[in-house]
Amino acid sequence: MTDGLPGSPAEVPEHVGGPHAAYQALLAAGVLSFQACGACSSAVFPPRGRCSSCGADALQWRVSTGHGTVYSATTLTPRDRAAYSVVLVDLDEGYRMMSRIDQAPVAIDTRVTARLVRSGDDVLPVFDAEGEDR
Repeated sequence: MTDGLPGSPAEVPEHVGGPHAAYQALLAAGVLSFQACGACSSAVFPPRGRCSSCGADALQWRVSTGHGTVYSATTLTPRDRAAYSVVLVDLDEGYRMMSRIDQAPVAIDTRVTARLVRSGDDVLPVFDAEGEDR
């Protein structure tokens, strides 16, 4: 069953094994992704082997638009580094993810959009408030 699943289908390279590795490979390819269950249509994040709602192993990779709403936000102030803000974002496809946001402070219910940022060998989703220029 693929009708009614959130997002659009994502193509994972065949040589990639495991849910986290597949997620990382899609990020490296410039795609913010999540899984959706073919049995119950739930959005699933973080990546896993079975649906967190129904337990089925019918998970499919989907492309996220990266648009969402801030559920919660805080600013962390490490002793030896600059402060940075962390958000929980409810993505429009129906899953929640934790990430960074460059604007501080940010209000709950602010609309945000993800952009992918290279950090060394990693690619990370970072959110910006919609309407903010980057």
